[in-house]
Amino acid sequence: MADNAKRVQKHRDKMKAAGLKPVTIWVPDVNAPGYAEQLAREIEIINNSPDEKLLLEQLSNIEIEG
Repeated sequence: MADNAKRVQKHRDKMKAAGLKPVTIWVPDVNAPGYAEQLAREIEIINNSPDEKLLLEQLSNIEIEG
């Protein structure tokens, strides 16, 4: 096994021993055709919403651990 592969396997084994597992998630491709336009439409909807302040407060309260 190459050095890189050994290092990756060692890391994976360590994470698994810590009770973690790898997970793949799919996220929007910001470079995809139409992404910027769709984002602009969604922002416009939020900005024109009578509940804009409430929506932004709710989004601000989402905790992201990193």
